Parts: sequence; structure tokens; C-alpha cells
Amino acid sequence: MLRIPWTEKKTNERVLNEANKRRSLVRTIRKRQATFLGHVMRRGRLEHLVTTGKFEGNRSRGRQREKIIDGLATWLGPGKVSDTLAAVKDRDLWRDMIANASKQGT
Repeated sequence: MLRIPWTEKKTNERVLNEANKRRSLVRTIRKRQATFLGHVMRRGRLEHLVTTGKFEGNRSRGRQREKIIDGLATWLGPGKVSDTLAAVKDRDLWRDMIANASKQGT
């Protein structure tokens, strides 16, 4: 891109600043997760139960695993997971939330 030799030992952040670029992979992943979550939550089948963690069974030992919904709730902005799940039902509101969060970055 900028033809910087590896011997200069520049960090990735510095190279991105010189190229006037921003990291976009995490933002793309979160955006796709959010659109998939909206699709799954509106269908309301088995995937809905698995995503929200409302299925029966014993919990494994150790620290709880972070669910997709928890990560998206923090990415989409301040609020509870229940607020995020309520917003999924309204497709236009959900699209606006995703668009606003992806403009802000990670």
C-alpha cells in the first residue's frame, strides 16, 4: 500500500494513520452479527432460545461465556439486553441502531 519495508519496524496503527485508513474488520463483524441476530430474533424458533440463553440444562463450571447478545448490546450503545431485544422487534428501529453504531466505530 505505502511500500513500507518491514525493517522500519512501524506499528500497524502508525501505518494506518499514514494511509488515512481506519480498522473496519471488527465493525463489519459486529454489523453482520447484528443483522443476523435481528433475523433470528424475529423468527422466534429454536435459534431464538439458544441466542438468548433461555434453554434448560445445567451450566458448566467456571466463568460464564459471553453471549452474542451481550457483546452486541454493549456495541449498540448504553442500555440493557432487554432493551436491545425489544428493539429487534421493530425492523426500522433495529436498522437505525445498527447504522448509528457502525458509524461510531468499535
